[in-house]
Amino acid sequence: MSHSPARAEVPPTSESGSPSPEVTVMLAEDHAVVRQGLRMLLESEPDMRVVGQAENGRQAVELAQTLRPDVIVMDVSMPLLNGLEAVRQILRDRPEARIILLSAHAESAYVEQAMSFGAKGYLLKQASLDVLAKAIREAHAGRIFFGPSVQHPGAAEVPKKPALTVREAEVLQMVAEGLANKQIAGELDISIKTVEKHRQTLMEKLGIHDTAGRR
Repeated sequence: MSHSPARAEVPPTSESGSPSPEVTVMLAEDHAVVRQGLRMLLESEPDMRVVGQAENGRQAVELAQTLRPDVIVMDVSMPLLNGLEAVRQILRDRPEARIILLSAHAESAYVEQAMSFGAKGYLLKQASLDVLAKAIREAHAGRIFFGPSVQHPGAAEVPKKPALTVREAEVLQMVAEGLANKQIAGELDISIKTVEKHRQTLMEKLGIHDTAGRR
């Protein structure tokens, strides 16, 4: 699939010359069809306007800085720079940014890690427009939002797990995507033994069971 450059939209202005009052949204999704579909759906909402689109994590970081949208909707699984690391970099430079993550995984281990990076929302990719629109409005108001079926145990129910390093988060995402240890090693330019060590650390930190490690 051919890749087009990151896109920025010119914000409309009112007759007085001041910006319109909509919630400005940036989309970060590597599949063009999905990205365009999200844009069309969101722009059917009277209070929302999509101001930019990115097809990989690096573009998302760049556009977040130049466009400064109110809310960013980001796919966790992004090429060049994964969604979690993109969130970390965006919030490092723009702590006030409101980011909602879209993921194929509802398990609490993934949700907790995403939220520890500073995301304001976590939705499954099959979430309805109504749910996504509500998540955007909640994030814009500074509140955290979880989509239906997302496992997010409260702090009173589950002890807080140790935070993961950026590298551990990258390995976790690739494990979730079904990559074998050799593939992960190649993607991250590290040895297979290092990957195995990261997987063991993830098991201990998150209290999850690994399936003997895929080679």
